[in-house]
Amino acid sequence: MNDPSLSRSKLLVIDDDQNLLHVLKLSLEQEGYQVICTSDGQEALYLVRTYMPDVVVLDIMMPGIDGWEVCRRLRTISDVPIIFLSARGHEEDIVKGLDGGADDYLVKPFSLAELKARLEAVLRRATSPQEEELHYYEDGVLCIDLDAHAVYKRGQPISLSPKEFQLLACLLRHRGEVVPHATLLYEVWGPEYIQETQYLSLYIRYLRKKLEDDPSNPRYILTRVRVGYYFNFYPPQEDAEEKAGKE
Repeated sequence: MNDPSLSRSKLLVIDDDQNLLHVLKLSLEQEGYQVICTSDGQEALYLVRTYMPDVVVLDIMMPGIDGWEVCRRLRTISDVPIIFLSARGHEEDIVKGLDGGADDYLVKPFSLAELKARLEAVLRRATSPQEEELHYYEDGVLCIDLDAHAVYKRGQPISLSPKEFQLLACLLRHRGEVVPHATLLYEVWGPEYIQETQYLSLYIRYLRKKLEDDPSNPRYILTRVRVGYYFNFYPPQEDAEEKAGKE
């Protein structure tokens, strides 16, 4: 696990695919997680109360109580982070999952690395002390005032379109975590655009062109491959000064 502070976190994995449960249990336990599995939605509700997991990984299509209903009932008794893990990858399913109280939605098939990244993101958000909402960022090179909708680079104003600014603000407000593609699309463009990843990659490119010294080697807006993007707070100052001296 990349972050030692998240080691030994307790996971409850709910899926009716016994082979998948076996693989996930072995793989995630090797990463330092404590993992308990079930294929029964009713038992899952009991385990949340008794096992008190740090994250619930939840399939949708299960016999008896399906994942939608498990999520709904969980939200009446717990605020534990929930990640849907489902073969249902249609836009309406993802929107329904996020609107229904899930913290993230991962479509099968998936890689273990991608699941680990999602787990780390929701755990970090859940275990970090609550911070005041970010309104202002400044590092000596880049200055972003979210309240004034103003961005400056080395004292010079940078003109951003409304969508560019919304995307930048979303990345800033999710500080300390990789923001999944679906979350960025949902929060910036709305649920009807949740699968339009080309919109996202295009606007990330626009932002990098305006904010970065070298858009092909970004320092601020970074990529977690196949997962999402994140804002790199306070890059090394000496690196920024060195780049400034070359201009």
